[in-house]
Amino acid sequence: MTTPTIEQIYHHFTVRSYRNDPVPVELVEQVVAAGQRASTSSNLQTYSVVAVTDAAKRARLAKLANNQVQIVQAPVFLTWCADFSRLERVARRQGYDLEASYVESFLVAAMDAAIASQAAALAAESLGLGICYIGAIRNHPAEAIELLGLPHRVFPVTGMTLGWPDAAPLIRPRLPLGAILH
Repeated sequence: MTTPTIEQIYHHFTVRSYRNDPVPVELVEQVVAAGQRASTSSNLQTYSVVAVTDAAKRARLAKLANNQVQIVQAPVFLTWCADFSRLERVARRQGYDLEASYVESFLVAAMDAAIASQAAALAAESLGLGICYIGAIRNHPAEAIELLGLPHRVFPVTGMTLGWPDAAPLIRPRLPLGAILH
C-alpha cells in the first residue's frame, strides 16, 4: 500500500545545484510553518529558524561550512537552531530560573529542531523546491552564532539550503530495510 506522501518521501533527493530564481517569502514562511506542525517534546518547541537570503551573508556561511557552493547558489539558507533563549525569557517573566544545562536538555532541543526541519523539507519538496542539509554549519559554531546574531542559549543544529533545483539529481540508494529494521 502507498500514499502520495509515502511516494514523495521515496523520491527525496538532495539538491546541490540551484537556479537563480528567488523563493517568495510566502513560500519560505509556508515551509517553516509546516515544520512547526511537527512533533515536539512536551510541546516546548525549543527551536528557532533563521532564514538568510542576503548573498554576502550566505557566502560567509558557506566559507564556515567547508565552502559548500550550494549555500551560495540557493536563494535561501535556513539555520535550524536549538533554542532555550525564548524559554528562558518566559521562565524569567514568571519568576523562575531556567535549568537547561543537562545534556538531555540539549538533546531535546536538537531533536525538536531536526524533526521540524524534516517536516519543513517534505513541505518544501511538495512545493517543487529542493533542499540540502548542511551539518557543517556546526564546524565553526562561535563564528556562525556571531554571523547569525544568535542570542545566548541558541545553537545552530543544522543548516538547510532552499531553492529551485537546477536539475533532478539522482535518488541515492538506501540500505536494505533488513539492515536497519530489527
